[in-house]
Amino acid sequence: MEDRSYFHFPPGCESGILISSMRPQVDFLSLYQAFDAPIVAADCGQFCAPHNPNGVPFCCDIHHAVPAVYRAEWKALKASTDLWRLWRGEGSAAEQAAALRADTPSNMTLLVCQGAARCQRPFRSLACRQFPFFPYLTEDYAFIGLAPDADFTTRCWVLQHPGAVTAAYRQEAVAVFDRLFSLWPDEMDSYADRSEELRQACIARRRRIPLLHRSGLNYWLSPASGRLRRADFLNPL
Repeated sequence: MEDRSYFHFPPGCESGILISSMRPQVDFLSLYQAFDAPIVAADCGQFCAPHNPNGVPFCCDIHHAVPAVYRAEWKALKASTDLWRLWRGEGSAAEQAAALRADTPSNMTLLVCQGAARCQRPFRSLACRQFPFFPYLTEDYAFIGLAPDADFTTRCWVLQHPGAVTAAYRQEAVAVFDRLFSLWPDEMDSYADRSEELRQACIARRRRIPLLHRSGLNYWLSPASGRLRRADFLNPL
């Protein structure tokens, strides 16, 4: 079975465990409206789907990616659309399904949609909208931009053509996660852990991290020193 770690925060994440009853409410439908720009000008799914034996975009294939959403987000989706339902282990062996559930923070749940052909784009989850990038946090918790999910580099057309990412997508992603982190600052822990995992993986492979910086510029980031070097990203990551 293919790796599907993109939609999951790292094991051991604490942010889903100690959630205060006084936590501010997040209007996820409002976040969706604010984060609706296309990631590229074309329909990128039509480029990767032919390379998937299942004939659908990899990010929309339950055999490759299981979306994890906040429980509050699931409540909003359930009240607004029939697109989603709880994931019951489709596309996974029982042992693998149990592992995915165990790795999912307690304030999140795993969902499955009706498939790419029946997508209701206004009700795509936050995980769907950010894919194939995630908020990158430095070691001192500075949210400086968007980093790629390295597990999908060979499958995702966008990661093979990062120069095609629209400015609007970057701007909206940064603004929405700024908003989410201001309301739920503990959620930064999950992305800080994910960023650290990426740094360690790139150090081991002696590779730099391609970064869509929040300033609108693109950089190669040294995972060891944190130094930034301007990049044009005309070539695959």
